[in-house]
Amino acid sequence: MNKKIGIGLCSILALSTLVTGCGKKAELDDNKTAVSLDDIKITATDYYNEIKKSNISKLIDMIDHQLFDEKYPKTDEEDQTVEEQISQMKETYGSNDSMFLSVIQQYYGVNSEEELEEMLRLEYKRNEAVEDYVEDNLSDDEIQEYYDENTIGDIKASHILITPDVDSNATDDEQEKAEEEAKKQAEKIIKKLEDGEDFADLAKEYSDDEATAEDGGDLGYFNTDDMDENFMEAVKELDNDEYTKEPVKTQYGYHIILKVDQKDKPKLKKVKDEIKTTLANNKLDNDSTLHYQTLIDIREDNNIKWNDDELEKQYEELMDQLLNAATNNTTN
Repeated sequence: MNKKIGIGLCSILALSTLVTGCGKKAELDDNKTAVSLDDIKITATDYYNEIKKSNISKLIDMIDHQLFDEKYPKTDEEDQTVEEQISQMKETYGSNDSMFLSVIQQYYGVNSEEELEEMLRLEYKRNEAVEDYVEDNLSDDEIQEYYDENTIGDIKASHILITPDVDSNATDDEQEKAEEEAKKQAEKIIKKLEDGEDFADLAKEYSDDEATAEDGGDLGYFNTDDMDENFMEAVKELDNDEYTKEPVKTQYGYHIILKVDQKDKPKLKKVKDEIKTTLANNKLDNDSTLHYQTLIDIREDNNIKWNDDELEKQYEELMDQLLNAATNNTTN
C-alpha cells in the first residue's frame, strides 16, 4: 500500500538518483546541509538514510511512473474508471470532506483527493501493463488449444422461457415447488412441439421472456460470452432446426431452445486478439499472485539495478509480502 510522507523537492531528486548511481550504497554529499539549527546540522545524506527506511513503496511508485506513464497515456476510459472509483469510495465512506480525507489517509496512505487520484491512475496503468505482458507471453500452443476447444461460429436460436412463479421472500419449500411447476410446464410445451405445434406460436403464448416472446422467441445471433453457460452447452449440441428435448435450466428459469442457424467458425487470425485477452484474464483470475509477479518481471526486463543494498532488501521483502498476502487471500 502506498505510504505517503511529507518530503521536499530535494529528497525527491535524491531518491531519483538511486537507479543511476554507482556502488552498493547510494550516497549524497555529506557537506551539503539539508537543515541546520545553531551548531546542529542535518545533512542530505542523514535525511536520505532516514526516509529510505520506511518509504520503499514511494520509490516503487516513482519507478513504475517512469515505466508506464509514457507507454500508457491517459485515456477517456482511464478517466471514467478513476472517477467511478472515487465516487464509489465517497458513497462508501461518506462525502464529508474531513471524514473522507481521514479514511483515505488511514486506508490508502494519501493526504488529499488529488493524491488518491494519482495513486488510482498509476494502478490503472499497472493493470494495463500486466495484461499486456501476460498476453505477450502466451504460447502459440495455448492460443491454438483455446481456439480449437472454445471458438465457435455465431449461433442463431429461439427460446421459450418458463420462470418459476415465486417471490424473493419465498421459503425453500415454496421455491422448490415453484421450480418443479415451471419444469413441468416446460415439459408440457415440449410435448406440444412433439405433437407438431409451431415453436413461434408457443413462444408467443407461453414464454415469460417479454423481450422476445412477440418475435416467436427469436434471440438473434449470439456467441459464447453472450449466454448462460448451461444455455450455450445445450444449444451447441443441437443441429439446425432441432429443439431441446428436455428443459434447460439457467438462473432465469427453464428454457426450450430451438437452434435456427450457425455460422462458420471464424479463422484464428480474426479472433486471436480476443482469445489472448480472454486467456490473460483467465490466468489473472486464477492466479492471485500473477499480478505482482508480472510487475516484478517487467521491472527486471527493464534492467532494474539497485545501488543500495538496504533498498534492494526492502524491495524484495515488500514483494515477498505482497505475493504471500495474495496467496493467503486465495487459500482462505
